[in-house]
Amino acid sequence: MKIRWMAFVIMALSIGTIIWTVKILPSELSPTEDREAFRINAIMPEGTTFNAMDDYITDLTDAVAEQTPEREGLITITAPGFTGGSSNTGSMRIILKPRLQRQRTQQQIVAALSKTLRSKNNARAFTIQEPSISTGSGGRSLPLSFVIKAPDLDKLKKVLPKVLEEASKHPAFEVVDVDVKFNKPEVVIDVLREKARTLGISTQDIISTMQAGLSGQRYGFFLLGGKQYQVIGQVQQQYRDKPSDIRSLNVRSSRNELIPLDNVIALNERSSPPQLFRFDRYVSATISAGLTPGTTLGQGIDILEAIARKHLDETFSTALDGQARDLRESSSSLIFAFVLALLLIYMVLAAQFESFRDPLTILLTVPLALAGALLTLYLFKQTVNIFSQIGIIMLIGLVAKNGILIVEFANQRREHGSPLAEAIVEASTARLRPILMTSITAILGTMPIALALGAGAESRVSMGIAIIGGLVFSTFLTLYVVPAMYSYITTKTMHSRLETEPTEHEQASLEHTQA
Repeated sequence: MKIRWMAFVIMALSIGTIIWTVKILPSELSPTEDREAFRINAIMPEGTTFNAMDDYITDLTDAVAEQTPEREGLITITAPGFTGGSSNTGSMRIILKPRLQRQRTQQQIVAALSKTLRSKNNARAFTIQEPSISTGSGGRSLPLSFVIKAPDLDKLKKVLPKVLEEASKHPAFEVVDVDVKFNKPEVVIDVLREKARTLGISTQDIISTMQAGLSGQRYGFFLLGGKQYQVIGQVQQQYRDKPSDIRSLNVRSSRNELIPLDNVIALNERSSPPQLFRFDRYVSATISAGLTPGTTLGQGIDILEAIARKHLDETFSTALDGQARDLRESSSSLIFAFVLALLLIYMVLAAQFESFRDPLTILLTVPLALAGALLTLYLFKQTVNIFSQIGIIMLIGLVAKNGILIVEFANQRREHGSPLAEAIVEASTARLRPILMTSITAILGTMPIALALGAGAESRVSMGIAIIGGLVFSTFLTLYVVPAMYSYITTKTMHSRLETEPTEHEQASLEHTQA
């Protein structure tokens, strides 16, 4: 009886460990690998000229080249129009030497450069490392993309600065950016229709006057000295530098009078976004964030969701995009795959054992393995990612064989007439060596993955650690829990079979008596 209670205590502790580690373990789509290349994107204020942006990129190139002796190549682009960038943007791609030819890893180089980028405050520059698993972003954007969907642009304009301000101050984010920027200066010209009508001026006259003075329209061309010259109508540069210069233009009225435009128009200056974006047919803004070292993608999502709940009312909704969306989708797929694997194994074992109780005893090894895997990930400071999730699903099949060996042998012993306690002891003793041999073989086979040996091994370390931790914990606890739970679950079933079916010894004695 005490053995059974101890088994229940172990199972309860395993389930508690699972719940505790799931809450505190950080999650991400995949660990960052050393891809021997990374990017730097830079953005200057709206309206920055190409020359000013090019000077900044040149200065940044000199600083990066000085701090990265491990580089093999360096490519810079100012105002990349082919990617939709404007004159106030630039990018840089740093190609590193192979990993074995440098002392610093890619992550260490990026961390050192991030400090330099923060010191150059005349532009906002940030590093981007290519993800281990390619997403729709193609590695060109920041890892965390958080979408705010609004009913209209005016409500979005009110709340977006508050969300950005709080997110920018949070220590978890290295850089925070948004695609919708209300920083493009505009001048709205309102025609004073009543006054213009009184002076004999139409709206078309006002439009034609501004077009002739400011648009630089070509009216024709002429030939001189064998060369062709264009005729362009436009006022001189010094008379069209400022928006207020529009007021000094003169428009001719129907009474052939020259009247300054200042008398018939009103100028209103405002700022608006250069581009408008939609997500699921809603007016939207996508907040992109770069994470500081030690902050995972899952933690960044939780922080932005908490900030959004603080500032957004019920008319707003949020969504994820890019790597963040893939992380959420992979997490939900893991639960489905895990449950499906358990169900399939249970059905197969039920068919093999011709019992619905014996598979339950065998599957009790799964919580033990899951607790060991999650606890090991926590102790080695790993994350829950797509690779560690694959390792956890693999554990279901790897640890189930321990329970199968014990339960099957115990059933055979009992069918030969052994008492319950004796059958359990015989099964545990006889199957100890096969269990240890298979478990140790699996652990040693997974060891190179856990030790991060080979190219791109950073992403697979968590998978190896999860498998080894789950196997170690489940192997030793299975030898105690499975026999105890077997005696509790299968007692009644096996007694009924023994009472209705004589053993081989009893059958032989009966045949001898009848003879």
